[in-house]
Parts: sequence; structure tokens; C-alpha cells
Amino acid sequence: MSKKNDNTQYIFEPEKEDLLNKLLPRVIYSQIYRSFLEASASEQAARMIAMDGATNNASEMIQKLTLDFNKARQAQITRELIEISSAIEAMR
Repeated sequence: MSKKNDNTQYIFEPEKEDLLNKLLPRVIYSQIYRSFLEASASEQAARMIAMDGATNNASEMIQKLTLDFNKARQAQITRELIEISSAIEAMR
């Protein structure tokens, strides 16, 4: 590959100023639009993380409440068995 001369002159059609005047607003618009898209993506990511945390907390709460329910149910069954056993002993 040959090295190009650094003094190369370019011809702009339309003029350089006209080209910049047309491209600059588009570049600015694109940068602002990109910022809005990134903000929206960030918001959605934050919502997803929050919902994941809520789901994990709900799962933990379900496990705890299920355990509490099973303990209460077992205690009720034990009380009923003691009552039945006491009634049988009283009838003897």
C-alpha cells in the first residue's frame, strides 16, 4: 500500500458550509434521540430489576407463610388427637 500525500485537497459538492448546515441538525437530532432511547432502556432495566426483587420477596414470603400454615395445622391436629385420647381415657 502506498502512503497518500497529506496535502490532498477535496472538493465538496455542495459547498462545505452547506453540507455542515444540513448535517449538523441531523447529528444533533440523532444524539438527542439516542439519549432518549438509552433513558428508556435504563428505565425498563430498573423496572425489570425491581420486579425481579419483588418476585424473590414474594417467593420467600410464600415459603414462610406455607411453613407457618403447616405448623398451625399440625398443632391443630395434635390438639384434636390429645382431646380424643383424653376423652377415651376419661371413658375407661
